[in-house]
Amino acid sequence: MAKQQKLTAQPRIKTGRSAVNEIKKQGLVPAVVYGGKDKPINLTINAREIGNILAHATSEHFLVDLEIADGGNKTNRLALVQEVQHDPIRGNVLHVDFHAVKADEKLHAEIPVVTIGEPAGVKNFGGILEISVHALEVECLPKDLPDVITLDVSALNVGEGIHVKDIKFPEGVTSRVDGDLTVVRVSAPTVEAEPTPSAEAAAGPEVIKEKKEEGAAAAAPAKGAAPAKPADKK
Repeated sequence: MAKQQKLTAQPRIKTGRSAVNEIKKQGLVPAVVYGGKDKPINLTINAREIGNILAHATSEHFLVDLEIADGGNKTNRLALVQEVQHDPIRGNVLHVDFHAVKADEKLHAEIPVVTIGEPAGVKNFGGILEISVHALEVECLPKDLPDVITLDVSALNVGEGIHVKDIKFPEGVTSRVDGDLTVVRVSAPTVEAEPTPSAEAAAGPEVIKEKKEEGAAAAAPAKGAAPAKPADKK
């Protein structure tokens, strides 16, 4: 079961870019909570507080006990972190969407897949562990929401894998994914093919015939030519 994180928030009246910039200067992050019969509520949350929670979370989809303080009044809402927007360069949190849930109503969430152990096919035969699915969508009551889905892959040999239908989910948790979907598998080791010799290499090395010396070529008479007459003696 996922542990519920407690997070404080305040209602936010002003919206727009200028209001968001003002909020950021105060060390706050804009957020919104929606879901159920209540209207969406614009909020602000402490940037450092949500940053610390995210840093220790196994995924960005987890439950929070959202304490909304409006003046002297405080209300608590159970909510699922639905979406977190990050700055693409700095990585800091820009905006958070919360989806309000009820303790007695099932919710949908994506839970990370974690593998443990070294597959026999990798250890003994040099196979490669391939993880095709890194998160699975599940359905459950908030109290049953798991932190991660752990798969023991130590018994897998080359050519074997684990499908969604093979996974034993925690009590009260069901998958919303096709049961035949392969989550992890051990593939055969990659064998590099030997290079194919080129046509020139297959024909063998080129033989270069030595040229006759120019002197020898000049001394040899042409075929059919009369021998030179000796010089007249004086």
